[in-house]
Amino acid sequence: MARSLASVAFNSVNSTVKTKVALGLGLQRWAKYSTRTGGDSDTHEDFRPASNLGISGISVHDVVQQDVKENPVMVYMKGVPDAPQCGFSALAVKVLQHYGVPISARNILENPELKEGVKAYSNWPTFPQVFIKGEFVGGSDIVLNMHQNGELKELLVDIGKESGES
Repeated sequence: MARSLASVAFNSVNSTVKTKVALGLGLQRWAKYSTRTGGDSDTHEDFRPASNLGISGISVHDVVQQDVKENPVMVYMKGVPDAPQCGFSALAVKVLQHYGVPISARNILENPELKEGVKAYSNWPTFPQVFIKGEFVGGSDIVLNMHQNGELKELLVDIGKESGES
């Protein structure tokens, strides 16, 4: 009898702890996705995205234009080449890495102003956006298609040599 009472008490406490842990994890997940950012007036200024482009006095258009001009392969993407944050960005990077060319990139998730500026510059609404030799190529679907039909290889053939790499 004592054993069954202890068992019931233990199971009740154990169940309560599991419920609280599960609720706590659920709240943590909810909080993770409910955080307000950007232009939200309820967001404290310490947590708003910082635009380091405006401080330098250079317009976003000029930054994009300079990036595209100075980097033989420039990708505006969600995340960075070593840690893409969406499947389309990952695909574009993977295809480009296949050719062993140096890839320059900017994470558009870090700066909403940059994201909108790139869209305006290319007149293309989605990301990633790939520029090769100063020209807008397209997104991951176009880069993959060009890879499959051999056009991308032709476009990238001299890039490693231009940048001093073998």
